[in-house]
Amino acid sequence: MEMLTSWLQPLHNYPWAVTALLLIALLAAALLADWITHRVLLRVATRLVQASATQWDDALLARGVLDRLAHVLPALVIYAGIVLIPGIDDGLETVVRNVAAAYIVLTVAHAISALLNGFNDLYIARDPVRAQARPIKGYLQVVKIVLFIAAAILIVAALIERSPLLLFSGLGAMTAVLMLVFKDTILSLVASVQLSSNDMVRVGDWIEMPQLGADGDVIDIALHTVKVQNWDKTITTIPTYRLINESFRNWRGMSDAGGRRIMRALLLDQSSVRFLSDEEREDLRRIALIDGYLEKKRGELEAWNKKLLAEGKDPVNSRRVTNIGTFRAYVEAYLRAHPRIHQQMTLLVRQLAPGAEGLPLQIYCFTTSTQWAVYESIQSDIFDHLLAILPRFGLRVFQSPSGADVSAALHQLGTQRKNDTAD
Repeated sequence: MEMLTSWLQPLHNYPWAVTALLLIALLAAALLADWITHRVLLRVATRLVQASATQWDDALLARGVLDRLAHVLPALVIYAGIVLIPGIDDGLETVVRNVAAAYIVLTVAHAISALLNGFNDLYIARDPVRAQARPIKGYLQVVKIVLFIAAAILIVAALIERSPLLLFSGLGAMTAVLMLVFKDTILSLVASVQLSSNDMVRVGDWIEMPQLGADGDVIDIALHTVKVQNWDKTITTIPTYRLINESFRNWRGMSDAGGRRIMRALLLDQSSVRFLSDEEREDLRRIALIDGYLEKKRGELEAWNKKLLAEGKDPVNSRRVTNIGTFRAYVEAYLRAHPRIHQQMTLLVRQLAPGAEGLPLQIYCFTTSTQWAVYESIQSDIFDHLLAILPRFGLRVFQSPSGADVSAALHQLGTQRKNDTAD
């Protein structure tokens, strides 16, 4: 300061000039400090981080923690140097120091927030599977909320030159207001803990929540929201607490089990159901899948019918093979032999109650693949084959008459009437 005073001695008659020159020097010192931290120290730190073998410093560098901390030094220069400038009004000096202190607090808060983001990145990188099952993003967001509330209190305390303890003590009187303002945050925090502890939702799960229009993969789980990318590539944002308060379907169990269910029915025309003749049975025995079934059925029915005749009962009580029963046996044998049907899971071919749309023959089984495209291909191949082979058993699929069917029937009726008139 004595050297600086001697340099400025010729300007002692112009105090405003001395003040202006010192302010310019202070700003130049702050800019120099910013240049040194960004151009020298930050580059050296970046090279050291890139040369290290650890991952935690890479995560901090990627999130910009060091870059944010670099802004602290220029603010410190201004905070400490403003008191050394003569001729500055006390009020202006106080304002500058308070603003610099508030800026330092805000910068440090942003750096800590970036540090928490780096911790989350490191947690995901070290064990992606565990990170999907137990995400910590929601908990880190709670820490950030507390961090920025504390930073806001310190900033206000610095600007008004009051003790932050006084402001913290005033929070007790604002508890009701804070509970109202942070109601969603509190609910979301409790919901996040329950979702994580009960392993209800993970990133990558396929969930369905029709009441909110969600049907797709979970792509992000945060404190307040869970993002779901629907199959049409739209994004549905669900409040976290809604997953606790309302029901939703998680398809993860299907993926973990390794099989996806097929539950579809063939609607058969009931008028096509009938007994098979001996010739038809012999013809169907050419199908390898039901040869054993027909042979077993033949022996069983012959024994039953012989016993019936021996007792003198009317032959009308004898049993015969039906085309629908044979077809049902064929479908089950076909599924048992199918390489893409899971044989260790439930496999059923059953009749449901007949109705106005025909007799439903339901297929209930599981594919060996849970991938959507593969699953649909397997299901389509199965029903393509069954629909094509159905006429071999004398059965028809029920189908409501279309306009073309009605038109053809009317045309046939008109032709028949003309023939009858001509006769």
